[in-house]
Amino acid sequence: MSNGLSYSLQDFIPFTADIYFRLLERMGETYWPLHLLMLILGLVTCWLAWKHRARLAAVLIAPAWGFVAYAFFMQLYAELNWAGGYIAYFFFTQAILLLMALTGIGLDSRPRKGAFALGIAIAFSGLLVMPFIGPLSSGSWFQAEVFGVHPDPTAVTTLGLVVLLFRGWYLWLIAIIPALWLLYSGLTLWALEATPAAMVIFVLLGTAMMGLVCKSFGYSLVTQDNTHDG
Repeated sequence: MSNGLSYSLQDFIPFTADIYFRLLERMGETYWPLHLLMLILGLVTCWLAWKHRARLAAVLIAPAWGFVAYAFFMQLYAELNWAGGYIAYFFFTQAILLLMALTGIGLDSRPRKGAFALGIAIAFSGLLVMPFIGPLSSGSWFQAEVFGVHPDPTAVTTLGLVVLLFRGWYLWLIAIIPALWLLYSGLTLWALEATPAAMVIFVLLGTAMMGLVCKSFGYSLVTQDNTHDG
């Protein structure tokens, strides 16, 4: 009789590496040249964050999450994995959480220099570094994963912007979905033996989580200092 110890991570992935990377390629072929528009949107969002326009910057990236939810997960990924439709609803939820920035909830219009530098570095990694991973390994530019078109760079870029734009309890609430997706995606790529891509995701995820912890710790110190001063 087999037991749970006989299973490996690969046993829980209902597709092969070739099929998954072909899915990424189909996404690229279908929606090109939307990639360029989304890249511009991401760069504009980073510029707005630089100018401390936190509310507008957060709202601008919400449509990217909605598009990925529908076009990637509902239309394509659900063909490979029954969980695709459920993941789409989480991406729609993330879009709603970002739109709630219109109310000003949890916004940080003046992030500290350390958080700002780290957030920008993570966001630029999602925007400008991750698109080159697929083409360098496969030779096909249609496998380039781009913010607003594919989920991984969308989640990475968003986590960087979250470190920039939010604070307090809302900082963690709005980071949960992109962080969980990156963990899931990294484990999937690891199981598919796409080790370099998986390692990039794990490093960026770990860096983002470190940024979230440091920013939360910094704000707790400010709160304590204000309390003591009163």
